[in-house]
Amino acid sequence: MPPPSDIVKVAIEWPGANAQLIEIDQVCTQQFALRYADGPQLYITEQVIPSYFELSSGLRTEFNFLKPLARAARQLLERIQSHGIDARLEALKELAKLSADPTFAAEFITMEGIGTLARLVESGTQYIMSNCMLAFTLTAFLELMDHGIVSWDLLSLSFIKQIAGYVNQPMVDVSILQRSLAILESMVLNSHSLYHRVAQEITVGQLIGHLQVSNQEIQTYAIALINALFLKAPEDRRQVSRQPVEMASTLAQKHLRSIILNVRNRPIKAEMAHQLYVLQVLTFNLLEERMMTKMDPNDQAQRDIIFELRRIAFDGENDTGGTEKRKAMYTKDYKMLGFTNHVNPATDFTQTPPGMLALDNMLYLAKLHQDTYIRIVLENSSREDKHECPFGRCAIELTRMLCEILQVGELPNEGCNDYHPMFFTHDRAWEEFFCVCIQLLNKTWKEMRATAEDFNKVMQVVREQITRALAMKPASLDQLKSKLRSLSYSEILRLRQTERMSQDDFQSPPIIELRERIQPEILELIKQQRLNRLCEGSCFRKLGNRRRQEKFWFCRLSLNHKVLHYGDLDESPQGEVPFELLSDKIHVSDVKSVVTGKDCPHMKEKSALKQNKEVLELAFSVFYDPDETLNFVAPNKYEYCIWTDGLCALLGREMSSDLTRSDLDTLINMEMKLRLLDLENITIPEAPPPVPKEPSSYNFTYNYS
Repeated sequence: MPPPSDIVKVAIEWPGANAQLIEIDQVCTQQFALRYADGPQLYITEQVIPSYFELSSGLRTEFNFLKPLARAARQLLERIQSHGIDARLEALKELAKLSADPTFAAEFITMEGIGTLARLVESGTQYIMSNCMLAFTLTAFLELMDHGIVSWDLLSLSFIKQIAGYVNQPMVDVSILQRSLAILESMVLNSHSLYHRVAQEITVGQLIGHLQVSNQEIQTYAIALINALFLKAPEDRRQVSRQPVEMASTLAQKHLRSIILNVRNRPIKAEMAHQLYVLQVLTFNLLEERMMTKMDPNDQAQRDIIFELRRIAFDGENDTGGTEKRKAMYTKDYKMLGFTNHVNPATDFTQTPPGMLALDNMLYLAKLHQDTYIRIVLENSSREDKHECPFGRCAIELTRMLCEILQVGELPNEGCNDYHPMFFTHDRAWEEFFCVCIQLLNKTWKEMRATAEDFNKVMQVVREQITRALAMKPASLDQLKSKLRSLSYSEILRLRQTERMSQDDFQSPPIIELRERIQPEILELIKQQRLNRLCEGSCFRKLGNRRRQEKFWFCRLSLNHKVLHYGDLDESPQGEVPFELLSDKIHVSDVKSVVTGKDCPHMKEKSALKQNKEVLELAFSVFYDPDETLNFVAPNKYEYCIWTDGLCALLGREMSSDLTRSDLDTLINMEMKLRLLDLENITIPEAPPPVPKEPSSYNFTYNYS
């Protein structure tokens, strides 16, 4: 006869006694509460007992018998409100630890616990007598609010002023400052009304001072709050509201850029890299208004800019004469400047993107790099008509291309850390970047001996040159120029030829047949590698929590490939996480399906910020019995492919990621080369040669000498 469904057997250890296997009625949680003694001290409830306790796991876990959860929360709240300083301190310390537990948090919030903590903060030093007490209070408050049970809109103006005061104080305890910055960031991101209140209390200029400290976590929180203030500015006022305008002018200051560069010169944690990336994206997004603004051909002020371009290029020559003569002269000059419409070049700027941004770039080049501008224009005007590089058309198309490459106008990607240090080295980094790239375009045009019909081909080569150079992460604009010089047209052709040759090898019918015979063996090898990686496990971030550097979870496959173990972590692990620390599990036999992208439940629930291309490409979910899901957002594309491939292999399904196709091609090609060498009776050494840390390619040859 099977045991009752409400009875579970668990191993309980008491101090000074041997562990005993006892039966626990799940109804006992109405009278007693169990909590983990080690690791994340989470409460055990009737909803989670089956997933935590299974004798087959063989894990050694200690628990504490506690008073009922509701009574424990009520007594803790009473101790917090007591007049004894020591008792209150111990209660706040315990609350800071327990608030991460969702079960306890729900119970504590039900008793108006958040309101009590808010009043403690509002009372300031009148009630909270030490920095230690205040730090524990803010920690508990932030943890409780992060569960999303109550709305941030309930906070009072007095509370906001008090938190902002901690940020504005010149000498404040580091732990208090860190939590205050995090609370303000969460207010801005989670409430439209609180954004306005916080913006009245905190300015970007006040936050810059916190970037000069040596504590990288404080720097990270300060940049995160700057980003949040700008990101949540009202859409219809984004370009005119006080905070974005202040941010735009502040970001242009050499002082701020030098601070960011000093941050960059030290080892950067993932969260800091992400916030610098967000800052970079938001800075570029200041260009969006000009990018989407069409030129009005009837606006004389805008037309004067085009006249200025002509004047600088040709130094105001031949401006005298009759109206008809000047029109003919202007038409000729506009043709030499490379505009598509020689009569009215204003119409060239009516398409968005790039709109007026292209004209801004051209004017910057003409005024700030006048010699370069004149040289490009005159150099092309002296060529044969069929080989001239149309400056105006090229500048417009190049601006559009740079907007696409740097994703101007798009929201930051939640999981991306891809920032470019060189954009923090100059107060007009965007314009200087354009000036470097327009010179590259002119140089490539000459190297290709291009004609007007080759315009699109030239732009494709230039895009490849720019993207390859950016991938090398140049630290300055001078380094960018150096890397672009090394990526000449001939070098691009060589790189393309090398890549094409690696793809076109072994296309004869006998070789194709041999490949087909080898493929199942190689696929099995890849499958084993994927499963081994799942057994090692990976660390994932909690997407719903803004304080990403403090919230992680880890998942790994059991060595017998039958159970997925996972659990929360306080910080990113440096190596493998033991199974004992992963409190939750899913039996592979219970897994029903694996879905990716927009089909994932956590992608349907997230805000617009997180529903972007990058996050969608890294999201996947595991559906398991009865109707539960385990949701992932991989830290990068490689880990995404490893896990989706491994889960598909675990379920007996086809591995279809780009990584699998790439690995399959690489391994098959290597195996083919080895077999062909063997056919030539060439002895292959038993011991492999030393492998470089970062091999440039897997192409190898046999030295007949």
